[in-house]
Amino acid sequence: MQTLASLDYAIILAYLIGTLALGLYIGSKIKTGSDYFLAGRRLPWWAIGMSLVATDIGAVDIVGTGGAAHKHGLVVGNFEWIGCVPAMIIGAFVFIPFFWRSGVTTIPEYMERRFNVSVRSALAICWILFMACNLGIMLLASAKMMAVHLGMTVDQCIYLTAFLVGIYTISGGLAAVVYTDMIQCIVMIGGCLLVLVLGIIDLGGIDQFQTELKKQEHVQQMKQDQKIAAEEQAAAATNELSHTSLILPADSNTPFPWTGIFFGLALILSPAYWIGNQAIVQRSLGARSEFDAKAAYVWGALLKNLIPVVVAVPGLIAFVKFPELKDGDQAFPELISYLLPVGLKGLFLAAFLAALMSSIDSYLNSASTIVTNDFYKRFYRKDASDKSLLMIGRMITFLLVVWAIGFAFFLKSDDAGIYTIFQTLMSFFQGPAFAILITGLLWKRATGIAAFIGFVVGVCFSILLFTLNQESVCAALGIKPLFQISDPFLYLSIWAFVVSFSLIVIISFLTKPEPAEKIEGLVFGTKSKRRPA
Repeated sequence: MQTLASLDYAIILAYLIGTLALGLYIGSKIKTGSDYFLAGRRLPWWAIGMSLVATDIGAVDIVGTGGAAHKHGLVVGNFEWIGCVPAMIIGAFVFIPFFWRSGVTTIPEYMERRFNVSVRSALAICWILFMACNLGIMLLASAKMMAVHLGMTVDQCIYLTAFLVGIYTISGGLAAVVYTDMIQCIVMIGGCLLVLVLGIIDLGGIDQFQTELKKQEHVQQMKQDQKIAAEEQAAAATNELSHTSLILPADSNTPFPWTGIFFGLALILSPAYWIGNQAIVQRSLGARSEFDAKAAYVWGALLKNLIPVVVAVPGLIAFVKFPELKDGDQAFPELISYLLPVGLKGLFLAAFLAALMSSIDSYLNSASTIVTNDFYKRFYRKDASDKSLLMIGRMITFLLVVWAIGFAFFLKSDDAGIYTIFQTLMSFFQGPAFAILITGLLWKRATGIAAFIGFVVGVCFSILLFTLNQESVCAALGIKPLFQISDPFLYLSIWAFVVSFSLIVIISFLTKPEPAEKIEGLVFGTKSKRRPA
């Protein structure tokens, strides 16, 4: 395995210094709470769009998606093509401009205006817990890659990356996040594209790559056949092992069967993520105009079409080169170590750090926004000054970094892939969150009591389903797993959404409607205009 040379370290150091300097310079201009959380509502569409992409293809995607592609194939690309692009286009023309005109700072704040403070608090708590856990996942993903190249342990790399991004994010605001993300987006896509091109060249071109991929699939299938007695099972396994398939059978023993991809991802998790995720939507809330808020999502969707090519396909190349890897999350790091010479390796690691920084600073800023606006300002000091809001936001950022380190160490003992852990966490509440979001936006009759009950019951139901699908729990109860797949997070979101949506509809008809003046401008079909922040 190659090691980093002085030139690689110089490139990495130069990138870190340049990015940190830019972020700190922009951050030094922050004077008010609005500047810190929403960049003074002056962001242009082109900057927001690139920031959206940089945030979404962070360290989790580079390591996790490459690992999932190594294990399951190109089907993981559906998380971009189906899981991002359609929802972003719909969000651009339906939901995002509506949020922008409402003048809110957070999605939970909209929920209070539409429903009540209980719905706002419940949703805010879920997002805070998820963001904190996600930060730990990001740290672990980055540490796994850095440990391969720096000759350090994973533990040491967790501390190192937390320290580096902590300095940057504690001082920066949304403006610093967005404008540094622009640079990071270019570096990330360029770095991953470099690995893709060099990998295909190393295999002898596209045709040879396809030939070698089929050969390796055949080898792996022969190993599978030795363990399978029934001919029907062997035929089913043959279908599952196709690394170029975009559609897998409904009974596929993978996290990506077509039923879960379509019903769970395309219809629920994807729109819930792109129109209800605070870390994503917050950028458009800071747009300088409604046009910029819309155009940012369209521009981001166009860029998103490139991501499976530059992130998932290298996972297939790693499958050909390193088919016996036990940990799929090591596929991309091993490929980098094998392919890249001195200098280019440092360039790619700079791209990886860009992915790391763009994701962590985004989630830290958004988590701080929720804590500060949805709890501190809402319940403790409604008349809080801009100075105190800045102080609280930065303090929360520091505490989140510390907590994320602890969670990263906890995840080390779990053998599940990083990408699967990330998606499972979202599935616990994204279905219920989407249910209250679309009923609140599209249905005047939805009531606050119904939304609160539907959301809480839906979250509890998804956690219960997940628990009852664990082998140890099933063995203790003497039952079979509910889902015959290894990681059923897509199905969790489907059933949690169905339960929440059904409860909201039923309870809304049994409770008193919300006053017309309360929901004016907050539901489609009512008069909407730009509200003050």
